[in-house]
Amino acid sequence: MSFSLNEVEATSKRATRGAGYGWGLSEEAGKATRWLCAAGLDGAQILADLLDRGLAHAPGRHRPACQGNEWGGDEILCPLATGAALSDHMGSLRTGDITLTNVAAPALLLPFAANIARNLKTPVTITVDGVEVVTDGPSLAVNPALPSDATLVKVALGGILTAPAASASRAVPDPAAWAVLNRFAHRTYAPATEASRLLGAGSGLSDND
Repeated sequence: MSFSLNEVEATSKRATRGAGYGWGLSEEAGKATRWLCAAGLDGAQILADLLDRGLAHAPGRHRPACQGNEWGGDEILCPLATGAALSDHMGSLRTGDITLTNVAAPALLLPFAANIARNLKTPVTITVDGVEVVTDGPSLAVNPALPSDATLVKVALGGILTAPAASASRAVPDPAAWAVLNRFAHRTYAPATEASRLLGAGSGLSDND
């Protein structure tokens, strides 16, 4: 089954919030998942795998220490927190590459790299354990076999975008991954009350007969 990119973004945002992330990073996750799907990758699968790892339960341990050009954390880095930090420190890339160690779901860094490329008006190259990925913002040239975890990720300005992936207008996520996102998303729904059930049924609390 296919879904619109708007639906992918909305579901991913709510799922990320349901997994325990704040609304700010949840919004970033929705946009990132949409961008990945538009680039021809299964963003829903990538996000679902990340959310299942429960990194939001100890966010401070999975954020990078943004000092100098070599970033690490207490434990494996969350790509959402790391991507947001890269966006905040994009100006640092003008003076040198940024190296990240021990990163979960590194494919989720690609949308943040695209945002940097758009803002700095230059392609950005991300090297994930030796695999180079280049984006100019709207487009992506990628080897699809990115690892689920990366030991070393390098982010650098520049690069040549060859054979960009075709842009997709709809997403066809893996059904199991889509079910995971909806499972997390349902955690954000308020439980029904007797009054809301009656209002939803259209009867209200009064009888006009």
